[in-house]
Formats: sequence, structure tokens, C-alpha cells
Amino acid sequence: MSQTRMPVELRDDDFKSTMEENRLVVVDCWAAWCYPCRLIAPVVEELTGEYGSAALFAKLNVDENPLTASAYGIQSIPTILIIKNGVEVDRIVGAVPREQMEAVIKRHL
Repeated sequence: MSQTRMPVELRDDDFKSTMEENRLVVVDCWAAWCYPCRLIAPVVEELTGEYGSAALFAKLNVDENPLTASAYGIQSIPTILIIKNGVEVDRIVGAVPREQMEAVIKRHL
């Protein structure tokens, strides 16, 4: 049984410090108008419950945080960034199946 955890909301002004303070961060880059983003949101929440003790799960609204979205070259959403020790080590672009998302995350745990 997984714990009830939710991804934390990140902003341009706290993104860098959050990356520095956490060994592994999984960032869901999304926007309110994005239908595929809404499709994967429950999957991200499930994975947060299952792997939240091993990684920080976060969400970044790209419309409200253009500096970070631009710095990471986010051109399509949803994009999931896998950031380890402050460095992007992987990314998932598009609404992929849960199994695919989970496999990428587990590679970096």
C-alpha cells in the first residue's frame, strides 16, 4: 500500500535550490490547458506515492514559470525531467504509459 503523497509545486524562484537540496528529483512539466498533461497527472501522483521516499516528485507549470522551462529547453508537454545531483540525466516527452515512465524512474533510483 503506497503512502498518500502529492508532487510539490515548483516555481522559477525555487527550482534551482530544490534541485541542489535533493539527490533525485522527478519534475512533471505541464500546463493547465494541456490534455495529455491531465492524462498523466494521476500516474505521476501514483508514482509519487510509490517512490516518494526515494525521489522528490514535483510539478512545474511551464506557462507560469517560463524561465525554468526555457533553461531546460521544454518544447513539448508533458515533459518529465529526471534530475540527479542537480544534473538532468533523463527526460520523458509525451503522455507515455505508466510502465514506461516507471522504468525510466527506476533506472535512476
